[in-house]
Parts: sequence; structure tokens; C-alpha cells
Amino acid sequence: MNDYFHQFLFGVYPYICLAVLLIGSLIRFDREQYTWKSDSSQLLRHGALKLGSNLFHWGVLVVVLGHFAGFLAPHWLVSPFLSASGHQLVAMVAGGSAGAVSIVGLTILIARRLGDRRIRRNSRKSDIVIVLMLWAQLALGLGTVALSMRHMDGALFEQLTDYVKGVVTFRPGIAGLLIGVPLTYRLHILLGFTIFLVSPFTRMVHIWSGVASLAYAIRPYQLVRKR
Repeated sequence: MNDYFHQFLFGVYPYICLAVLLIGSLIRFDREQYTWKSDSSQLLRHGALKLGSNLFHWGVLVVVLGHFAGFLAPHWLVSPFLSASGHQLVAMVAGGSAGAVSIVGLTILIARRLGDRRIRRNSRKSDIVIVLMLWAQLALGLGTVALSMRHMDGALFEQLTDYVKGVVTFRPGIAGLLIGVPLTYRLHILLGFTIFLVSPFTRMVHIWSGVASLAYAIRPYQLVRKR
């Protein structure tokens, strides 16, 4: 039974989450475009928002991009420059630093949202749940950095990268790669996919707009003509 449960959590559940993320986001964009926003509370209270928001967003941006680059970069591209242990060390330093900045910013935002009565009363339950999930995910990520210090040979890091690449490439039997992996890593993976799962139904959906804004860098110039 435990083996089947493990296979479901790490071999099937990730695809359920990614499918809901994609399809749910498309449906929400099609049917509820006016809800496609971050629901800023700046008008209710400006204090602490700028500091907390900047720390969180810049920190989490580095964390997300680092995860993509670190776990999805082909081995042949990385190996000429970094050994497995060196790759792990770079991920620990960059990810740990960015994660620490991000969790400080998010802590400020959570204290602001829960500590101010007006903001709390105007917050949806989903707003509070998602920020707490993000805080827990960042805390687990920092916990994996501490655990990685005990495995500096890079073997566990490569095992995790093989799992992530296996999910992306639909490799069969990928759940077996996580057998014996410390619980903190597995919880970090599960919570990450769960955040994907709930994102289309929360304010997190606005992250797609951030990705789409990159198109502004390559779009044609807007021509404004005088009459």
C-alpha cells in the first residue's frame, strides 16, 4: 500500500497538478478575466507593502528561475563548467540567499495582512491560505539547503534533478527516484505541486501575466502619429 501511495504522490499527482494549472488558468482567463489580478491592498494601507513586496518578489523570482536553470539544464551543458558537487554548492548559495530574502519579505506581508484589521477583513480565505502555503514552501526550501550540507558529494542533488527532468519528459517510473530521499525534500516537492494545483483558483493566477509581460521586450514599436 505504501508503495502504491508513493507512486501516486510522485508519479501521478504531479501531472494532475500541472494539468489543472494549465487548463484551469485557460478557463479562468476565458471566463473571468476581471478576476485575473493580484488584488492589491495598497489603498488600505501603504506601510510595509513596498519593502515586503520587493523583498518577496525579487527573492522568489531568483528562486523560481534558479529552480528552472538548476534542475532542467541539460547535463552536457553544465558538466563542462561545474561538477555535481559544484553545481549543488551554487544552487545552495544562490537559492538559500534568495529564499532567505523572499521569506523575510513574505513574513512582512503576512504580518501586514493579518495584523491590520481592514486588510484582514477584505482578504479572501484563499488569499491567506496561499500566502501561508508559500511561506511553508520557502521554509521547506531553506530546510533542504541545511540538509544538503550533509550530502556535498552531489549525488542526492543529481537524483533530484533526474526526478524533475523525468516529470518534464514524461519518463516512466520516476517516483522510484525519490525512494529513500529525506522527508523534507519530498514535502517540498509535494507542496510545490500543490501550489500549482490551487493557483488557478487564487490570486496566484496573476503570475502568468508576469510571464506574458516578457513579450514587451520583443514586440514591435508602437507608432504614434500626430494629426
